[in-house]
Amino acid sequence: MIEIPSDLAPDLVPLAFLLGNWTGAGVAEFTEGDKCNFGQEVTFTHDGRDFLEYFSHTWELDAEGKKVRPLETETGYWRVDKERKVEVVMIRDQGIAEVWYGELAEKKPQIDLATDAVARTAAADEYTGGKRLYGYVNGDLMWVGEKATPGKPLRPYMSAHLKKVVDPKEWAKDVVDLPDDGIAFFR
Repeated sequence: MIEIPSDLAPDLVPLAFLLGNWTGAGVAEFTEGDKCNFGQEVTFTHDGRDFLEYFSHTWELDAEGKKVRPLETETGYWRVDKERKVEVVMIRDQGIAEVWYGELAEKKPQIDLATDAVARTAAADEYTGGKRLYGYVNGDLMWVGEKATPGKPLRPYMSAHLKKVVDPKEWAKDVVDLPDDGIAFFR
């Protein structure tokens, strides 16, 4: 179920499905043959203004699912207008700044984005643009990303399946009349 916070800016209601903390795993192929599984934590928040704040952190996973090393960190801001056009400004820790444009699908929580502008520092890897598709499917957030470099056309490079993280405080507020000692509950 998608909840719409009462203090969410009205223009952001179509993006409400993104709100919250998400965690999960995916597959990355940064260069041909350089594949790995990765874990990801994503947060979408708002403060009442006309944008969502975005933060993503990914790390490589070993065969047992343990963290090996950090991969990418992204931060940014997401907006949507009355015509369901989405714009995203994003900064990556590798020295890349991007402007993305796209739109929400009709009658479903899905966003299709493509880069409009890319700026790189001298130390950043070669990168000329990308596409991303985000979707809310059966309560989960899924996404797939494509990237292009000067020598390679657009190709898939990352995808993930994320589950919403629920704060135990949210569960506790709905539980009433628990015994004080906690043990009586199990008798």
